[in-house]
Amino acid sequence: QVQLVESGGGMVQAGGSLRLSCADSLRTLRRYAVGWFRQAPGKEREFVAGISLGGDIASYGESVKGRFTISRENARNTVYLQLNSLKPEDTAVYYCATSRGLAAAPYSTEYDSWGQGTRVTVSS
Repeated sequence: QVQLVESGGGMVQAGGSLRLSCADSLRTLRRYAVGWFRQAPGKEREFVAGISLGGDIASYGESVKGRFTISRENARNTVYLQLNSLKPEDTAVYYCATSRGLAAAPYSTEYDSWGQGTRVTVSS
């Protein structure tokens, strides 16, 4: 079981950066591959990035490749998402979730536990 809490969201101008964190209060996040998803108003939930159980494999959605970086610090039971070169179309609520498998697949149906989300707003 995990209890995920996202943080780090906020308002930023286009071109700016944010670092999101996904922490697990039960300190078991190290046992899971983790994905980040986002959902903008009126749109479906979209895969943003994923990281394997060991942290050696990362994957990204096409729209964020080269701008976002996912990482994990298992000693702190935390997964990070660094958002650089932000665009207004990155505006969304960002969620982290734990995968059922060892890898972080880009499909939300492959994830069990979800956090409440953190809002990112990018102004032009």
